[in-house]
Amino acid sequence: MRSDCPLNYGLEIFGDKWTLLIIRDLMFFGKRYYNEFLASDEGISTTVLADRLSLLERQKIIRKRKDKEHKQRIVYSLTEKGIDLLPVLINIGLWSDKYASRLNPHRDIIIGAAKKDYMSGIEEMKRRLYDIHLQ
Repeated sequence: MRSDCPLNYGLEIFGDKWTLLIIRDLMFFGKRYYNEFLASDEGISTTVLADRLSLLERQKIIRKRKDKEHKQRIVYSLTEKGIDLLPVLINIGLWSDKYASRLNPHRDIIIGAAKKDYMSGIEEMKRRLYDIHLQ
């Protein structure tokens, strides 16, 4: 770590677009497998994806385990630490909604509930993520 600054701590972990997009895909689009992340519209390379998944696992933001049905496949899940990034992603989405000239139709998946009632929207989404990822 380069400094003890709290903002630096976060940026050391998720300070590039790919890391946050992987977290986005886990949180909002239900992606759980390596090939699903590769299929994202942004076009992440296999090398970058493998590196970011490894970083997120080392930082205990995600965990990986063997798929119960297909033992050769790895399934990725958010940890509690990862789910706690939900407000960060929501706020980036709200900021983008305010300032971007155009956003794709998926924006309601990311910011819809938070725009209606910020706190209860966040809590509702966190409960859903806990059910999906922390089982």
